[in-house]
Amino acid sequence: MDTKYIFVTGGVVSSLGKGIISSSLACLLKARGLRVTIQKFDPYINIDPGTLNPYEHGECYVTEDGHEADLDLGHYERFTNVRTSRANNVTTGRIYQSVIDKERRGDYLGKTVQIVPHITDEIKRRVKYLGNTGNYDYIITEIGGTVGDIESLPFLEAVRQLRWELGINSLCVHLTYVPYIAAAKELKTKPTQHSVKALQELGIQPDILVLRTEKEIPLEMRRKIALFCNVEPDSVVQSIDVNSIYKVPLMMHDQHLDEIVLRKTGVAVEGEPEMAPWLDFIHKMDNAKETINIGLVGKYVELQDAYKSISEALFHAATYADRKLNLVYIHSEKLTEADVDERLRDMDGVIIAPGFGQRGIEGKFIALRWCREYDIPTFGICLGMQCMVIEFARNVLGLHEANSTEMNTHTPDNVIDLMEEQKSISAMGGTMRLGAYDCDLLPGSKAAMAYGKEHISERHRHRFEFNNAYRDRFEAAGMACVGENPATHLVEVVELPAKRWFVGTQYHPEYSSTVLSPSPIFQSFIKAAVEYHKEKHNSNK
Repeated sequence: MDTKYIFVTGGVVSSLGKGIISSSLACLLKARGLRVTIQKFDPYINIDPGTLNPYEHGECYVTEDGHEADLDLGHYERFTNVRTSRANNVTTGRIYQSVIDKERRGDYLGKTVQIVPHITDEIKRRVKYLGNTGNYDYIITEIGGTVGDIESLPFLEAVRQLRWELGINSLCVHLTYVPYIAAAKELKTKPTQHSVKALQELGIQPDILVLRTEKEIPLEMRRKIALFCNVEPDSVVQSIDVNSIYKVPLMMHDQHLDEIVLRKTGVAVEGEPEMAPWLDFIHKMDNAKETINIGLVGKYVELQDAYKSISEALFHAATYADRKLNLVYIHSEKLTEADVDERLRDMDGVIIAPGFGQRGIEGKFIALRWCREYDIPTFGICLGMQCMVIEFARNVLGLHEANSTEMNTHTPDNVIDLMEEQKSISAMGGTMRLGAYDCDLLPGSKAAMAYGKEHISERHRHRFEFNNAYRDRFEAAGMACVGENPATHLVEVVELPAKRWFVGTQYHPEYSSTVLSPSPIFQSFIKAAVEYHKEKHNSNK
């Protein structure tokens, strides 16, 4: 069949959950046997979020092909099990850069380059690019921001044009907010009406309304919204608060969102989506009785979206271990020798988070030494793994000034360093190792046992590497280098075999964890934490 295009827009306020609604719809369509992918159009001028502070935009997600992307792509993958690429995330910056590059090459043959048609044509080309591959039945395109934002206007104009060009092969889902005014004890529909009116003024009539709400919206009120917004009554669905984002697909199916989309795009509705594995996950989530306590030591803990993929990967692994996850965020900048025991002693496992730069690094060393000496299951990711190496060098190898040249360019013991071929590159991001790389694991290591195989591929986002000049000294002292890239021999995984579970990965395994395919190494970490919890419980009896 022809590729169908679904455009998801938002109104009233940001952060309503367009990404979750898009992901939930994709999950349902895929469960019906359809080939689905999602793309995100972000209206900021940055080329990608790679240089954005996490406080600005949350986590920077990395695709297998090495693209630094919006964190919503993580939701897309976790809900669909479909890998995304650089084609799935486009910013205003990339659109304008492409158009300007064409203008400089003379591709426009001297014509005046304008927002319409040149910018909108480039947006339309990017929208249809994935459809032109022939690999998908449905492409869901989320437009970032809200209707009425100046920066979103070119994207919405492109959507208007595409609606006419694609006809029945496209539709618009508009997500809006229905606030509850506590003082009046009333839900208010006016914000939704104004949001739809703003969209209509731009030439776009939504086909489906999804109403984000904290309270049940009565049927009569939904009919009123349908009447005032020119939408069929059965095409107004509500997205009420639930205790887990993973229940949203089920809630959307209960209101027939997937069936409405199929019907409106001319596809026959046959049977029910195959949701048995998803329902099994939800059953485990709802019926877990015991809790596992995991401490996450990082410097961005005020904004938990900065560690979104890690928290979700931990949640997946804990759920499959029949445990509720209690994730405790511990600010590495505020952790001291005086309070580390108090902050960490109740944890069943500790994650040392990734990041960049000097800030908060000493707190990570303090946490790592405590975890190593008290033999707590510990998992270091990217910079967390590098901190494992530095802490071990200082406190076991006796290299008291050991460091990464990221933190101290003049350290006498550069146990973490830029590789020689990277040192001449000055552009920000130019030295980054991004995307999926192969890794060979040492047979019998905890990492190899976690994955159940010795050859894996995981995603990276970092500049600095373990310095192989020190490898023999580390291994002689008990830190094993159990994973390396087969092409470059760069160290990818370290562990302390003498400990319960003390593993560091240079790569980011959290990026590949999904609801239906949880990360094996996160599962191994959680299993070790569960066993340690049982040991503590039994010893306290």
